Amino acid sequence: MITSIFLFLITLSAGAQVPAEEFPAGTGTITDLSVNAFSHPLSGTRAELRREFVVGNSFFNTVWVTSPASTTARDGLGPIFNAVACSACHFRDGRGRGLPDNGGRTDMSLLFRLRQKTSTGSLIPHPAYGGQFQPVAIEGVQREGTTSVTYEKIEISYNDGILAEITKPIYEFLNLSYGLLSDTIASPRVAPQMVGLGLLENVSEKDILAQADPFDMDGDGISGRPNMVHSEKTGTVRMGRFGWKAGKASLLEQNAAAFNGDMGITSYLFPQEECTSVQTDCIREMTTEDIDRERLHTVTTYTQLLAVPVRRDFQKPEVIRGNVVFKTIGCASCHTPSFTTMNEGLEPLRNQTIYPYTDMLLHDMGPDLADDTEILANEDEATTHEWRTPPLWALGLTKTVNNHTRYLHDGRARNLTEAILWHGGEGLRARDNFRALSESERSDLIEFLNSL
Repeated sequence: MITSIFLFLITLSAGAQVPAEEFPAGTGTITDLSVNAFSHPLSGTRAELRREFVVGNSFFNTVWVTSPASTTARDGLGPIFNAVACSACHFRDGRGRGLPDNGGRTDMSLLFRLRQKTSTGSLIPHPAYGGQFQPVAIEGVQREGTTSVTYEKIEISYNDGILAEITKPIYEFLNLSYGLLSDTIASPRVAPQMVGLGLLENVSEKDILAQADPFDMDGDGISGRPNMVHSEKTGTVRMGRFGWKAGKASLLEQNAAAFNGDMGITSYLFPQEECTSVQTDCIREMTTEDIDRERLHTVTTYTQLLAVPVRRDFQKPEVIRGNVVFKTIGCASCHTPSFTTMNEGLEPLRNQTIYPYTDMLLHDMGPDLADDTEILANEDEATTHEWRTPPLWALGLTKTVNNHTRYLHDGRARNLTEAILWHGGEGLRARDNFRALSESERSDLIEFLNSL
């Protein structure tokens, strides 16, 4: 492995492009495999761009405080919020835990989007709690409540008779300040890892749409489609790429929305606080443009430049066999292995062959992973049953960086095997194929996933 990395660095110094899959971010791939593996800029980030990365990193990790404060560059927190810093949920730029192992209060890295059903069958933000549940508030403002979870154990049998267990989370909203959440869909979302986001943003829309098959014309049971969303940045309808339901078209908008919804920090893109008309104490403490354009754009540059670590153990026989299994049972139908980025944007993002293992499209994942039993529009065009295919790169370093192995949109899967067994809808065929594998083939597949 050390030799492979050494040769790779020599090749980079010669100015060559390296398309090999063991370097998932192309020439931007970094080699640190420590607890800080997700927190480096792309290799080749230099001079002013590197300085901007460092400044953006400081804002990403800083603890925001209530306004007004002597620290005017970092005030504006609340009035209601989920966390006090970006890194509180994206610890070391990684994946949030979301759920406690033994039940109880949910982790701050797990938020809940709220939509209330109307008499016409449409969905709107909750009139009292708004579009996102806020369990924390500044002094003098009433928080909305708390959330906890218990688990139902579900036993699944492989075709060879070996048994597996998955756990279904059952959420409860407690200490509610503004009445019960009746006729309300609560959509849990855990903080995803941050690596490689700028590279995903720099994949052409044409290449992503080429993967779409909304009417399943090829009959393979996969009907990925884009989420067409309103862009606050351009005022037009664009293809969504970011968030668990591809609800934001750009990283700038994703970051601005997270500042607003998660920390109550307003900006020129999202100038309104989350306070609803019944939250009078919240309204009293509202502020405007808590983060200015320059700082918001600097944080965005930071998130665009976060690098992807080099793959591990890619030459092991079991990993090579697992790659074959991955493709054979149908995983690659949604987790598209590679793209090539456009020749535009920041220099380290241009013309890179990358291996993110995502098509960035929405897929119906079936009722077991759905926000609601009905199929309703939940976020722009995304329904309660649909989720964007998450990228798989750096998957195997989650334990190293974040000290857990919880996956899926709310962290319900305690490991990669459980994540596969939760697949339904368009992922049902791949899941059933996984259950039909031999024990050694299943082990090879997990080895491959952990090598990414």
